[in-house]
Amino acid sequence: MTFNPDAKLDPGQIQDRRGGGRGGGIAVGGGLGTLLVLAIYLLTNGQVQIPAPGGGTGTSANPSSDINAACTTGEVANQREDCRIVGYVNSIQDYWSQTVQNYTDAQTVLYTDATDSACGTANAQVGPFYCPEDKLVYLDLGFFQQLQSQFGAEGGPFAEAYVVAHEYGHHVQDLLGLLSSSGGTSGAGGSSVQTELQADCFAGVWANHAVETGFIAQLTADDIAQALDAAASVGDDRIQEQTQGYVNPDSWTHGSSAERQRWFKTGYQSGDPNACDTSTVGG
Repeated sequence: MTFNPDAKLDPGQIQDRRGGGRGGGIAVGGGLGTLLVLAIYLLTNGQVQIPAPGGGTGTSANPSSDINAACTTGEVANQREDCRIVGYVNSIQDYWSQTVQNYTDAQTVLYTDATDSACGTANAQVGPFYCPEDKLVYLDLGFFQQLQSQFGAEGGPFAEAYVVAHEYGHHVQDLLGLLSSSGGTSGAGGSSVQTELQADCFAGVWANHAVETGFIAQLTADDIAQALDAAASVGDDRIQEQTQGYVNPDSWTHGSSAERQRWFKTGYQSGDPNACDTSTVGG
């Protein structure tokens, strides 16, 4: 995967709190950490529409950061990891802004060790997540090393892209009214799993259109393989087998490795958000 070197990046979609301080609400997880159950509703057929958004956009970026000055082109994104995240966020939001009516951008907060969020403290135990309360995505870049060392993923740039796109899938769900703080059910067929698999599918939908956004020059079969490998590495069954030596589907919150791969592929192959109806999972 390479970025278009002439692409103009918008680092204003990033808050850089690396080296900064710490941090009610409900966090929507990515692959691990504090995973809270959320209710889900079905996508309507035809054109996706959302109500006018509300809520704030969080605090301003760390003024000591150089990300605003450095991460301005796709050429730099091909060289620096933090600028690569800027490129992913720009591409993901470019696609969804053209697909979802009244889409509003959500900033990604880059942090080190821990930071405050409206959903509680973001840290390594929580992992990457989207917070509906402040409509921000939280990411410690160290997670990508953890994905390889602890969860056995092969890693790679598009494994990172999958993680970021999954979290923005939750933002899309939030704007569509598909997230609820009223609770839900865990287990292989529960609403939490349905929510997370739909976010995987939305990540795949973006991947299908990533080159069209103009930020990414090309995707290869190896790139998609990186995303699928990352999705499998954070399947509930694989994590349970590694951490407790047995699998208990009744406690699943994100879905099995096979399901996570399947729904990413469904989104990628269809390129259609309306193909991401996960209501039949476990049915």
